[in-house]
Amino acid sequence: MAYNTVLEVLGKEAEELLSHECKTISKEMLHRPGPDYIDRVFVQSNRSPQVLRSLATLFGHGRLANTGYLSILPVDQGIEHSAGASFAPNPIYFDPENIIKLAIEGGCNAVATTFGNLALMSRKYAHKIPFIVKINHNELLTYPNKYDQVIFGSVEEAWNLGAVAVGATIYFGSEESSRQIQEIAEAFERAHELGMATILWCYLRNNNFKKDGVDYHTAADLTGQANHLGVTIQADIVKQKLPTNNGGFTALKFGKTHEKVYSELTSNHPIDLCRYQVANCYMGRIGLINSGGESKGMSDKAEAIRTAIINKRAGGMGLIMGRKAFQRPMNEGVELLHAVQDVYLAKEIDLA
Repeated sequence: MAYNTVLEVLGKEAEELLSHECKTISKEMLHRPGPDYIDRVFVQSNRSPQVLRSLATLFGHGRLANTGYLSILPVDQGIEHSAGASFAPNPIYFDPENIIKLAIEGGCNAVATTFGNLALMSRKYAHKIPFIVKINHNELLTYPNKYDQVIFGSVEEAWNLGAVAVGATIYFGSEESSRQIQEIAEAFERAHELGMATILWCYLRNNNFKKDGVDYHTAADLTGQANHLGVTIQADIVKQKLPTNNGGFTALKFGKTHEKVYSELTSNHPIDLCRYQVANCYMGRIGLINSGGESKGMSDKAEAIRTAIINKRAGGMGLIMGRKAFQRPMNEGVELLHAVQDVYLAKEIDLA
């Protein structure tokens, strides 16, 4: 996809996103993605040679190989949102082989999905594309619905089926978050012992995070702190939803914050809000990948490209995009994945 196509897709928003200069947290303060990222950041860490090799495998695959950026296909929605809700728009994805085929055809760095999906396809595909096993889930068959991430299998099982990394979700802010933090910290420690990389979905979940009609689950200050908790338990990569607002701590009147978070370290610009998320990932030492979000039909391509530009210019490391890709015909899903990857390949799009 040519740079001119990006301009065309963005329309009126092109100048706001592509010309923005970040005057909050300077780009010089960031550890930016790049071909030498592992050597610059992880070689000096406590990660073992086996973990470094797993990270290199992730960063060395697909269309973004050796750029320092990641494009990951995540398909855990069969549990998180129900298989019917997720796969009815395109029933071929009830078959896990098609999920892996989409990731391969889409030029992704890796495919992230469930124990069941990867175990069934392990011998055929584990050597063809890096596997990331999502080890916990929130299932929606309990009535009434509850929201709690529970472990679905062991880290050893993930290693045995050929995974190079494990992924997990913590619902920070929820009643169950303390247990989840302890569970996933232990799981990540074991994954590192076995030589696997770790990816944490740092999501917020609390009904009280909504006030006066405003949803603060995607506030920059709250999601930034969730990221900071995630890197503290040694996630190698953090996944977070793109911030849409700010001031969760002040509006909800809980926790601790500082007025400079809002007056100096952020602004209302989406790139500045995302940069605050990056800052909380040890100033980019731990890579931030943002979520592609739900599929809305015709606007998906523009929204995906917009999210990729915000993430890249903020200092993020890539996009993890599922529903926008698999809830449509496979050839269109491949095209959408390529369009996002092209943003990260475009030298004209750089740090703000």
